[in-house]
Amino acid sequence: MKVRENKRNSDIIRINQIYQVLKKNDFGYLIEENTFFKTFPFLRNRKFSKDDELPDETIPGRIRRVFEDLGPAYIKLGQMLSTRPDLVGTEISEELEKLRDDTPVTEFSKMKEVIEEELGHPLDEIYTDIDVTPIGSASIGQVYTAKLKETGEKVAIKVQKPNSEEIIKSDLKIMKFLAARADRFISKSKIYNLPAIVSEFEKSILKEINYLEEVRNMEILGNNFKNVSYVHIPKVYHEYCSGKVITMELIEGPELSKVIKDDLEGYDKKLIAKRGMNSYFKQIMEDGFFHADPHPGNIMILEKNKICYIDMGMMGILDETFKSNLAELILLLTSGNADNIINQLIYMDIISPGQNTPELKEDINDLMKKYYGAKLKNVNNSIEDLLNAMIKNNIVMPREFVMIGRGLALVEESGKKLNPDFDTADELKKISKRIMIKQSSPKRLFKVGTNYFLEIEHLAKNLPNTVNNTLSKLEEGNIAIKIKIEGISEISKQVTTAIIIAALIVGSSLALFADKGPTFIDIPIIGLIGFIISFALGIYLVVQYIMFEME
Repeated sequence: MKVRENKRNSDIIRINQIYQVLKKNDFGYLIEENTFFKTFPFLRNRKFSKDDELPDETIPGRIRRVFEDLGPAYIKLGQMLSTRPDLVGTEISEELEKLRDDTPVTEFSKMKEVIEEELGHPLDEIYTDIDVTPIGSASIGQVYTAKLKETGEKVAIKVQKPNSEEIIKSDLKIMKFLAARADRFISKSKIYNLPAIVSEFEKSILKEINYLEEVRNMEILGNNFKNVSYVHIPKVYHEYCSGKVITMELIEGPELSKVIKDDLEGYDKKLIAKRGMNSYFKQIMEDGFFHADPHPGNIMILEKNKICYIDMGMMGILDETFKSNLAELILLLTSGNADNIINQLIYMDIISPGQNTPELKEDINDLMKKYYGAKLKNVNNSIEDLLNAMIKNNIVMPREFVMIGRGLALVEESGKKLNPDFDTADELKKISKRIMIKQSSPKRLFKVGTNYFLEIEHLAKNLPNTVNNTLSKLEEGNIAIKIKIEGISEISKQVTTAIIIAALIVGSSLALFADKGPTFIDIPIIGLIGFIISFALGIYLVVQYIMFEME
């Protein structure tokens, strides 16, 4: 009981801290209008009317300062929102890109306690030559260099700061509370769908603070690149890893940002640009498992111009269908047909049919006029403009789609700095075409066909039970069928209804005998025939209805 009371008190203290930061940045009304402050007007820092128009030019900067002042969880939230212009708008997302993860360094003695508690051994039994000055420090963790006592191998130790998980989970609870209140009572906040943003962030940050997720990501990425000689993924020492500690191979080499900035001897910038592009396209288009933040600080360059990805706490995941559809979309972007692009976006569930407005079509047509017929060297420009067109039309896109756009932007930006003649579009079109050809291969078609046939088999096997249950409910009078057909005569309604009933009777009658007679791959042939006949009658009915509607 006392623990619960202490937790409640700490939450109240934290909410007050959040209020003070909001108040300092002229956002105090977010709490004042929806809490006990309403009862005590003299506590409010300014008069607020629902019709107030905030000075738009100051909002992005004030939002960034709020995130900076509130600490690790909010900095991470701001960084996530910087990648989602479709949620918060371009101006705010660009401002949030200025957020930095750098925080004061936690003293080594406290980090040592975390390592020993997590790994269950004194530090000197596992490591030697530990440098107590971290080579990296962020809001959640710090990284140290050392050697493994057993083998002498150089390693990097990534350690989570004390109480980071507890603080983040407490802040998440408060975030959800404030987001729900703001969404309910502040009309202007509804366009941002704050509860959905916090929910997405919660999933993201909880994965990031579980270091075993990053270990798993490194393993998968390493396996995907095992046959690619110019890409290296750090080795992980599993026996010295936990949810708050990762022991991995120490990567000795400059960051890509340093290679870009300085003319380092022994590094071929054009080759590095090409390898970085190809390795990232492989992740997206072939593997469907890609680094969510490939900025130059998260890519190291090793000897012989090898690419090495680090910091794999967050990864994007695409299924086979999305990869295939993405390849089609990229090829359509070069075709100049707005209708085809919109249809593809609908097919990919990125936009709904109801969002297919004349305004969206006009914006995409303008985009096509800008790029079609020209030498499209910058994929990012076209995809970024497509994203902006959808943002303009209030379309919220899938997280992975936005992550891809941002990833391509980062890769292209680095590529251009390394090589002014950097051309991503040509290579991406080649990869897209290869994927489309692969999708049409006999082997894949056979696999897809087999999957579909198995689905039909399962449906056919379950059909007798389904029909029996349906007939039982019909006999008991527990099913009501309501058919609404406008604009046709009563005779047509009766005929339509008769066709539907006939289809059901034929399918049901045949299915009742499905447990007798010969079978085909364990499917009763009579039941299968009944299913096919019912399906054919249904198709016939739909076609007749469509033809009637067209008359």
